[in-house]
Amino acid sequence: MMSADNSPIKPSNSFNEIEIADEFENQDTLLKHVDISIVESEKRANGTLHVRDHYTVYLIDLKVNDPEYKLVQSKISTIWRRYTEFEQIHDYLQVTYPHVVIPPLPEKRVLYAWRKSDTTDPEFIERRRAGLENFLLRVASHPRLCFDDQFINFLQQEHGWRETITDSGYLLLAENKLKSLSVSIRLKKPDPEIESVKNYGKQLETNLGNFLYTRSRIIEKNYALCKLHADYGKLFSEWSVIEKEMGDGLQKAGHYFDSIADSIDAMAEDEEQLADQLKEYLFYAGALQHLCTNHEALQRNLEIAHDTLNNRIGERNRAAAGKSGLMSRLFGTTEPDIVRDQSTRALDAKLLADRQAIDTAHAQLQEFTKKAIAEIEYFQKQKDRDLHESLVSFITLQVKAAKKNLQAWTQIKECIQNMPA
Repeated sequence: MMSADNSPIKPSNSFNEIEIADEFENQDTLLKHVDISIVESEKRANGTLHVRDHYTVYLIDLKVNDPEYKLVQSKISTIWRRYTEFEQIHDYLQVTYPHVVIPPLPEKRVLYAWRKSDTTDPEFIERRRAGLENFLLRVASHPRLCFDDQFINFLQQEHGWRETITDSGYLLLAENKLKSLSVSIRLKKPDPEIESVKNYGKQLETNLGNFLYTRSRIIEKNYALCKLHADYGKLFSEWSVIEKEMGDGLQKAGHYFDSIADSIDAMAEDEEQLADQLKEYLFYAGALQHLCTNHEALQRNLEIAHDTLNNRIGERNRAAAGKSGLMSRLFGTTEPDIVRDQSTRALDAKLLADRQAIDTAHAQLQEFTKKAIAEIEYFQKQKDRDLHESLVSFITLQVKAAKKNLQAWTQIKECIQNMPA
């Protein structure tokens, strides 16, 4: 497992070392110099007339708001990107910065849907556009990620970007990392702090998943229930035609019933946007666990280095006693002094290399842990702030909808009460 420091992929722009979460706020970031947005989406197609591959592209708009800023190529630029290209830059960042809780991409397929929808649905595409823009803003405001050359090029390089990022070597590193992570890691002495964070990530993922599932079931039933009020509206309107004295009251009541049926559409759309905010942290929980798995891989490397040293010490002791050869182990004979000396000298050199390997693995783990802890603390603060805001907005939306329905029912009551008895 490679750390960011010994990875063959190197970010070219340096930043001040961040050791505690509070220092994140004081760091320079790309977003302090430029405005980034995704202004529109567009459907396109590849292939022949009979076999077409339809896909969506998103237009990234970048404007420099700092006249003295020289890092980006031009003051104003626009570029189209596919979702698969967003996946590429995300995977690159994940491999290059294993100690960072990488901002997640929005869902590739519709998750926790409460009505029929797919990736070609205009509403889904618009929500994905907003999610991709949020991803760019997250990366551009992160001091460790924002000045990476590949990310800057992603925002501006129209031709050859795919080849450039492929040439960086991240795919090979990602493949090797995937192979190492596919093996179940059982540490002798897990880091309790990292273990706690990993367990928290799993619980956060479970809780948010359950919340989104429950929410999808409730909005599905609530939507159907509200739409049924249109039947009341139709009934009262038709009823009003045959009534002379009660006609006006019945007709007005019917309009208020229709308003209940109509109001759910806007409410459901607003709730869907809030659900997307919660989905972001559902995916963030996975990113948090991924960071912890990277830490475990480095810790496992250190444990393997210690095991190798201990085995080598045992081998060296046997060699010093003249018991390292196959014949001596089988028949209990002692090897000649010259053979013994040659064996011990060779093993001494290997012991030196083993101790150096331990020092290297320990230094990598320490450096990774220092950076990761700061990242985790920064993420926790961001998560607490964002989830608090999202949950308050979600509850406020429910209260607003309930008050609106209560107002409609109150007006219906007044219509009925004001009818001549």
